[in-house]
Amino acid sequence: FPGTDKLHTNRDTVFFRDGVRRIDFVLSYVDDKDGEKKQERRREFEANLEKAGLELETEDKSDSKDQKTYFLKIHAPWDVLATYADVLKVKVPFKESDVPHGQDVPLEWLSHPFRLPDHVMHPQPDYFTYPFDKNKMDFFLINDKDTFFPPSTRNRIVFYILARCPYFKEGRKDKDKTGIKRLLSNGTYTAAFPLHDCRYWKRARNAECESERFNLYKHWARFLCFYKEQPLNLIRKYYGEKIGIYFAWLGFYTEMLFFAAVMGFICFTYGLLSYDVNMSSKEICDADIGGSILMCPLCDKKCPFWKLNSTCLSSWQSHLFDNEGTVFFAIFMGIWVTLFLEFWKRRQARLEYEWDLVDFEEEQQQLQIRPEFEIRCTNRRLNRITQEMEPYLPVTSKCARFCLSGATVIFWISLIVACIIGVIAYRLAVYAAFASIIKDPMRKIQLVGRFITPQLATSVTASCINFVIIMILNFFYERVAIWITDMEIPKTHLEYENRLTMKMFLFQFVNYYSSCFYVAFFKGKFVGYPGKYSYMFGNSTKLRNEECDPGGCLIELTTQLVIVMAGKQLWGNIQEALLPLIRNWWSSRKGRHNPENHYSRWEQDHVLQNFSQLGLFYEYLEMVVQFGFITLFVASFPLAPLLALFNNILEIRVDAWKFTTQFRRPVASKARNIGAWQEILNAVAILSVVTNAFIMAFTSDMIPRMVYLYAYSKEASMRGYINNSLSIYNISQIPKENMIKSQIDVYLSVVSYRYRDYRYPPGHQKEYTHTMQFWHILAAKMAFIIIMEHVVFVVKFFVAWMIPDVPSDVKARFKRERYLIQEYLHNYEVERLKLQLSASFITEPQSEMSLMTPDKHEVLSECL
Repeated sequence: FPGTDKLHTNRDTVFFRDGVRRIDFVLSYVDDKDGEKKQERRREFEANLEKAGLELETEDKSDSKDQKTYFLKIHAPWDVLATYADVLKVKVPFKESDVPHGQDVPLEWLSHPFRLPDHVMHPQPDYFTYPFDKNKMDFFLINDKDTFFPPSTRNRIVFYILARCPYFKEGRKDKDKTGIKRLLSNGTYTAAFPLHDCRYWKRARNAECESERFNLYKHWARFLCFYKEQPLNLIRKYYGEKIGIYFAWLGFYTEMLFFAAVMGFICFTYGLLSYDVNMSSKEICDADIGGSILMCPLCDKKCPFWKLNSTCLSSWQSHLFDNEGTVFFAIFMGIWVTLFLEFWKRRQARLEYEWDLVDFEEEQQQLQIRPEFEIRCTNRRLNRITQEMEPYLPVTSKCARFCLSGATVIFWISLIVACIIGVIAYRLAVYAAFASIIKDPMRKIQLVGRFITPQLATSVTASCINFVIIMILNFFYERVAIWITDMEIPKTHLEYENRLTMKMFLFQFVNYYSSCFYVAFFKGKFVGYPGKYSYMFGNSTKLRNEECDPGGCLIELTTQLVIVMAGKQLWGNIQEALLPLIRNWWSSRKGRHNPENHYSRWEQDHVLQNFSQLGLFYEYLEMVVQFGFITLFVASFPLAPLLALFNNILEIRVDAWKFTTQFRRPVASKARNIGAWQEILNAVAILSVVTNAFIMAFTSDMIPRMVYLYAYSKEASMRGYINNSLSIYNISQIPKENMIKSQIDVYLSVVSYRYRDYRYPPGHQKEYTHTMQFWHILAAKMAFIIIMEHVVFVVKFFVAWMIPDVPSDVKARFKRERYLIQEYLHNYEVERLKLQLSASFITEPQSEMSLMTPDKHEVLSECL
């Protein structure tokens, strides 16, 4: 029927049935077994919402597609919006800005292919703004009360009311029965969300609707737009400043990664092109040199002796990443990370100014107290600043909660360390098991089956076990971290997020990086020497400490870093992109995702995923963990920034796609910066200088090669380095119980074997003690660490001092705006006072008027 089609078409709208009042929030609920209690709660809650001034409209379940769900639509009229905008100090425009913007950049036409249309980049003019004051309505640019507050501000105000509205009767004082969050947790309501303004693939038919979601999808969320700039102002206008600042940071981080990726690729290319001059690898692969050197077994009882040229391939691979260019790249990355953080501070300061966030920190602390804090803290005390009674948490209770929180965090970190030790023990035990499969001691390569070496088999299985442990511990610790943060009862949302951030990152740091720290700084460093090897947990365990791969320690760190970093990014992208696509496909098969006109706007949004309060937290965490990978261990894998760059180009569009198509519209919230993540990034940046210096000194073979070249080589070349770096051991001195019993006679036919170390040979008066060359190399390593750290830190601090945190033009514009605001306010107050005095002058009796001084207006104006 034609009438029915028209009715159905009107249901895809963001307005009440009258087509005038805008839907600012939607609550949904269903009837269930515990219906009477929940119905009573809903009745009280909705009655209190109406007392607060909100207007409600219910959609019966018979009108919903599933015939089970009720929808409660909420509209905030002007009086409510004005009252709470005053309470929340929402900044609103009072005059169009006349402060000139920056001048045109030379060669700006080169960036045109990357630009977006101006109406997308700048969805609204630039205004002077001032905190809303209900008593100064005529001061602000209120052309239309229905559109004066944008939808993001409207839903923030409504959510503020919902979070503090009680659902108990007037006569009772049950403080726990407050807020929409508790009603959602106990199932009284099934969902609470603001509406998207239209479908993402199609503009809204109503001309009054902005269709900003459509513009975001068309110009931002599609992957084909990956080379375009992000419409940050539109993101901020639609989703709020908090989400806007995240995408601004992610975009800036990705732009800066481009320079690190280019330099890393050049470093890798240098290693590739310098193959032919790599004398060390040539000697290892030479049949007359590497093929004639027999090396000591890598484990007891089950490992055979092996020829040095069996590591030919590993030595070539190691040279790709362990070369002179790596030192330069490690220093470059130490400076790059400083430039990134300093330039981000400038970008952040510009956004703070443009988005009116300069004074937001104080508002956040004073006005946005968490409802949970107000409910659970029953004690009250006088605030010395506001002179009002406010809730507080006693010191004794706070200390007890912090002690329990700290003990819980320490326990979980200890659990991770215990798991890592268990994985190391597994590696030691399983290596011998894999090696026992090999029967021919003189094979060129130790093979399990045909293609897998014992080292590779051990590393792969240990990495898989490590990955499973990481995922399991993550699953449990996320819930524990949220529980202990809730238990601490932080006062503001900012405090809550910062505390949770520190707990989660500390855990993730140990969880993700511990295996890389083990390979970089512990594996192969405490081995001992033949006849006197070091054992894990003592000699009785027979678990001999692990030696590095025959190709060197650095190639193992590279392998570990690639597996953990690339595997994490791949798994994250599968979770973020592939799983939602499968879910959408399954929903469409079940008929839930129906794009027809009779599917109402609130029902279309209801089937989308809820964007939780911690949704953005996990996005930051993912990127900061990646930042740690590309800075802490980048000396071992110069291509890490390139991998991160490709991942982030995809990440931006995947996140944009999720926000515009998969998630309900989040409640808009403000943030002036990236919060505690800034301090974490600074700490990681400082630590990265230290870790990379130690990697170059102790994990790489660069320092021993340089010492040999400049102090011990007779030809001033690397010829003979391999023979010089290997010590000799008399095989008859190895305990027979540590060798393969069936092949002892074969081993004893060769008098001496070699091992990696700098020790005196058998027969020397200091046999098997460290040579002077060992101490020279150690001194060179320590000197390199000190010099590299000081050079990088001096450059870092100099760069940080040279680059101001706030651009000079932003400072000037901010001061100019402050001055103009004060001037406009002064003029407004003067004019207002003149009008008041004129009105009182007319109403007063003539006799009293004769007593007044004629210059009263001028005097008052001068006083003002």
